[in-house]
Amino acid sequence: MKQKVLLALRLLYAVFLIGTGIMTLRLQFSPPEWPESAAGAFLRAAGATGYLIGWVGIFKTLTGVLMLIPRTEKLAYLMALPYAVNILLWVTFVAHEWLLIGILDFLVSVTLIVMHFDSYRCLLSRPLPIHVPKS
Repeated sequence: MKQKVLLALRLLYAVFLIGTGIMTLRLQFSPPEWPESAAGAFLRAAGATGYLIGWVGIFKTLTGVLMLIPRTEKLAYLMALPYAVNILLWVTFVAHEWLLIGILDFLVSVTLIVMHFDSYRCLLSRPLPIHVPKS
């Protein structure tokens, strides 16, 4: 049962990342009229550069695709975490109307990492001592 729930969570999150990634890429080429707010001012400024929005869209889409591939899914979970933290901070401090989606995004990302934590133990263990031969 736990594996089925994790699979469903992974697939839904991957589809969410791919869908929002493609939507973000589309925004780069045809930006909407952002509301007159702090969030709107930031998005207008970011969109004017043509840099940030495109890379976010590519990164989200790539992360979602990697999440669909069993061999790379655990890498994708780690890739999604900075995005999820950023979205959580964004909706907490700037775009309050999206708070529920930001919280869910963050919780799903953290849940997928925690449920596969054994796969990441090697990243947290002590490094091997370096042995330099004497010349």
